[in-house]
Parts: sequence; C-alpha cells; structure tokens
Amino acid sequence: MSAIRILAVDDEAHMQELIKWRFRRDIKKKKYEFQFALSGQEALEILSQDEKIDIILCDINMPEMNGLVLLEKIKSLPLLLKTIMVTAYENMENIRAAMNGGAFDFVTKPIEIPDLDATIQKAYEELTLLKAGAAAQKQLPLTQKALEETDKKARYLEELDEFKSRFFTNISHEFRTPLTVIRGISQQIAHDPETWLLKGNLMIQRNTDQLLDLVNQILDLRKLEAGQLSLEYQQLEVVSFIQYLSESFESFAKTKNLKLSFQTEVEALWMDLDLEKILRVMSNLLSNAINFTPEAGEIAVTLAQTSSMPPQLMIEVRDSGIGIASDRLPHIFDRFYQVDDSATRQHEGTGIGLSLSKELVELMQGRISAQSKLGKGTQISITLPIHRKAQKTENAIKVEGPSFLLKPLLNPAIQASNGTNSPAALTGEKPSLLIVEDNPDIVEYLVSCLEDQYMLHVGRDGQEGINLAFEHVPDLIVSDVMMPKRDGFELCEILKTDQRTSHIPIVLLTAQADADSRLQGIRKGADAYLSKPFNQEELFIRLEKLLELRQALLLRYQNPTEAERPSAENFAMEDAFMQKIYEALDQQSGKAFYIPDICEYIGMSRSNLHRKVKALTGESSTKFIRRLRLERSKELLKGGELTISEIAYEIGFNDPSYFSKSFSQEYGVSPKVFRDSL
Repeated sequence: MSAIRILAVDDEAHMQELIKWRFRRDIKKKKYEFQFALSGQEALEILSQDEKIDIILCDINMPEMNGLVLLEKIKSLPLLLKTIMVTAYENMENIRAAMNGGAFDFVTKPIEIPDLDATIQKAYEELTLLKAGAAAQKQLPLTQKALEETDKKARYLEELDEFKSRFFTNISHEFRTPLTVIRGISQQIAHDPETWLLKGNLMIQRNTDQLLDLVNQILDLRKLEAGQLSLEYQQLEVVSFIQYLSESFESFAKTKNLKLSFQTEVEALWMDLDLEKILRVMSNLLSNAINFTPEAGEIAVTLAQTSSMPPQLMIEVRDSGIGIASDRLPHIFDRFYQVDDSATRQHEGTGIGLSLSKELVELMQGRISAQSKLGKGTQISITLPIHRKAQKTENAIKVEGPSFLLKPLLNPAIQASNGTNSPAALTGEKPSLLIVEDNPDIVEYLVSCLEDQYMLHVGRDGQEGINLAFEHVPDLIVSDVMMPKRDGFELCEILKTDQRTSHIPIVLLTAQADADSRLQGIRKGADAYLSKPFNQEELFIRLEKLLELRQALLLRYQNPTEAERPSAENFAMEDAFMQKIYEALDQQSGKAFYIPDICEYIGMSRSNLHRKVKALTGESSTKFIRRLRLERSKELLKGGELTISEIAYEIGFNDPSYFSKSFSQEYGVSPKVFRDSL
C-alpha cells in the first residue's frame, strides 16, 4: 500500500515540527507522507504542481486566505481529494460553514493525534471508494470507446488484408503475364530464330521493361515508407518538358483512336523539378487516362501558374473516360485500392500507381486531387511549389516514352481469322481453336505456337469469346481467366451449360495458380487448367488429349441407334441434345421432314445445328439425320407390315425412288433385297 499523501496548511511554523514528531513512526513506515504550506496561496501552488495529494489538513484561521476561502478554491480544481479542517472547538460557525462547503470532517485544537489519525483513515477510505467509482465511471465510456476503436481497427485491418489479397492476386497476374511472353517467345527464338529473332526480341524487351517498371514502383513505395527516397532537383523550363512528356504518349493514345492535347496558360516557366519523380507521376496519370477512356475519346493535359503567393504550378490531366463513382473516388489514392477489383476489370493494374503518385507529389511538397463523374470522365489536378534553388539545366531534356505500354495491335492474319470460316476447318484438315485473351502479346505468342496445327479465331475479352464460340462452335477453346466484360470462369460456365457449345473442351490459362482457383475452374466445367507462365509442350499435350475427347464423342454418336449407347454423366448434355433430335424425328413421323423443322423443334439455328452435329458425329447435319431416318426404315422393313413406298413416306421421304436410292447408297443393297434377306 502506498503512503497517504497529506498537505498540511497552517500559518504557524511550529505545526510542521509537531506533526513530523507526532507521526514520525508512521512517516518512517511510509504510512503517511506530508507536505507543508504556510498559507492558502502556497497550498494552491503545491496543488497545481502535484495532483497526487490525497488529503488536505487545513487550519481555518489564517491571514490573507483563510481555510474557508481555500476550501472554495480547491472545489474548483479538477482534483479528487478530501479536506479535513482544523479549528478551535468553540468556533462552531466556522465548522458548520466548512462542512457545508465540502469539508470531509474536522478536528479541534489542541489536536489529539489518535483522533486525527482516525479521521485521516476514515477520509482516505472514502477517498479510495470515490476514486474507484470515478475510475469505473471514467472507464465505462473509455471501454466503449476502446471497443469502437478496436472494431474500427479490426475493420481497417480486414479491409487492408482484402486490399493486400487483391494486390498480390493482381500483381501475380501482372508478373506472370509478361513472364509468359518472355519465356514463350524465348523458346520460339530458340526453335526458329530466323522467324522470331527480331520480332521476339522486341516483345521480350517490351515485357522486360514492363516488369522492371512494376518492380521500380514497388521499390519506390518501400523507400517512401522507410523515408529513404530523396529528391534530386534540377532547374528546367517546365512547359516544354511537360509538353514533350505528353507528346511521348500520343502514339499510345492513337492505338485506341484517342485525341491527346496539350494546353498551357504560360509560355515558359523555369522551376525546380525532380525529373524521375514527375516522369513517374505523369506516366501513371496519362496511362490511366488512356486505359480508361473509350475509343474516340479525348485527353487533355493543361499547365497554369496560380495567382496565389507564393505562386504554384498546376498540372491537370482530364479525360472523357468512364469516370469514377462518388463512393469510390475518395479511395483512389489509397494503396492497393482498385476502382474495379473484379476478375472482369477492363484494365490491368495493381492498385499502387495512384498511391505512389500521391506520395511522390507530397514528397515534392505538392498536392494531388481528383474530380470525377461516372460516365463523364475524370480530372486529376497537381499543384507544385515553384522554387528556383537548384542548378539550372540549359540543355533540352529528353525522356524515353513508355515503350512497354505501346503493345502491338493484333496482326492482320489473326484479325482476318475472326468471323470467318476456314475451308480447312469445315473439311477437317485442321481442328478449329478459339483463343480468348485480352493481352496482345500473349495472343501473338499463342498464335505462334498453334497456327500450324489449328485454324484460329481470337476473342479479345470474355464476352467476345462467348459470342465467337456461339458463332463458330470451335473444336477447342483456350481462354484467360482475368478478362474484361466476362472472366474465364463465366465464359466456361455459360458455354458448358449451353447445348450449342457444351461439348467444346476448354483450357483455362491464368496467373491464379492457387488450389481454390483451380477448383473453381473445374466446377465451372473447365477441362484443363494451366498456370502462367505455362510450358509450351504441356499446352500441346493438353490440347491433344482434349482432341481425343472429341474423338470419344465421335465414337459415341457415330452409331445413330440410341439404345446401344450407355448413359454417362460426362456426356449428359450431349445425350440430351441427341435425344431432342430423336424426338423431333418422332414428331414428324409420316410427314415430309426437313432440316429447318428440326432446327425449330430444338431451338437452334441451322449453322449451329450443323456445327454441333458435325462436332459430335463427324458428319453434316443433313447426312446424319438422313442416316437416322434410314436406320428407322430398317426397323420398319423388318416388321414387314408396310410396303416400301409406305415406309418411304413414313420416314419423311417424298419420293419412294429417292428413298430406295439413298438406302442402297448407305447399306449397299436395295430395300427390297434387305427385306428379302431377313
């Protein structure tokens, strides 16, 4: 137990010695600890410096400031203590005033030490209870506040974990995609250097630059966090520099049919700039503006000098792009944050570009802000202080353009294959394969690998891939997972549950190599799942094995007799499709029957019916359905109840002679000879 701290206030100096002598044993045992004041003013000064006083032992009768005045002043202090008044017994009026004024108790002169000791103990017990109550009262809102703070921190940590999870997922995609190109194209160069050496080296350099840029951004963030990123100013003419920097993005903008303009309100302005950092900031802002602005849109870079004192440089980057929702706008400079964090996001990114830009601008003692309207566009504004302290740079400064951003358009050969039917594909010379991938370099690499073995179609996003699959019904599909509009999982689920395309084997290519992603792909119906960067030979083997699955379909349905075909879960969709054809034939029994009739019954276009039947049977829809009708005629011929002409009309032939001719071509004997041989 700590000592009870007592402040004795009495104008008679001998009281100090008396108290020390009378309580010497208690002081030695550290039961009590005394301080002394000779006046009320001195007591207040002590209380202002020491908030741990427990009890005041105060004489009522003192000059200048008596005990009652001191008691009143003590009440106004934010202190929790007890006051014991000392007075002559006969001075009951002062005693009553002291008790009404808040004194805990009183003792009379001459002081009886046992009485004073008991009064001090009683005052301290009550003070202890009051302190405990006050602590509980104080702790209750603190506990609630602490809970709220804890909950807030928990939510923040949860959101941060979610952001970081998305960040590492996306950055994995950002790393794996160029690595796939680098690894694959290097193999192509080794295999065929004459064809791939020049073009392949350019692709490798571009994707290497992209990786290096990504690594540099991450390292810059780490340096900023550690306070190790320093400024390297040089004084230059900023208008021409920003104009040159903007113009270096024009070729990138033109690949999307965008107009990029530069405007300035000042003809020339010299100031200190860190070239590397302003290049990083402007590159991030301009590439974002280009990426998020639809074709035929506009991007403007403007410069102005503010009229404030001291003056500042203002840089604005405006676009007519997709804009940002108001609830997401405050977070765009947060680290790891992405306005679109879905697997179908229109553009790649890690969520660090704008965060890094903000921190670099602030490192240069500037400010960055954003304004945006959904569907109308976005404006990013930067203000930087104008200083002229660094060494002046007289020579023109040139910077390299963002070469890794200038991805090639799909080459004409690939584009020409979109929306066309190759005669080779329809004659069986080459299987058809649909590539669904939004990265042009990956597309070019896949085409280089597969163009000799397959007739290729290319979809640049998930929705285009789905449309092309319905249009062409290819033999195989190779698709990325993270794509605009619809991701690979959606593509897989839609195509696998549609009777037009359910039979097509699908290979998913993705940077998401974890087990959960693989399982999700399998649940959606993917037949194979390869992680980027994938091995070229493994891709070839996977596709060959999946073509064997197509052969299994041909073997299963080459015999039109349904009863001879065992049920199998893997072929449930295809069995159901074939059953619809059989049902359509039954519905048309005894009538002339044509392909448009079966298309109407099944709910499928003639071209899709043709492609589906060709994929399952290896035959055209016309030939296959004729075989089904002829197989049925064999059963009727065995029955012997109908004439050959009646059988011809029953199975939908208008001309008995044509029926006999078709039967002979299919089975090598006429219907009459077949019946007679039974």
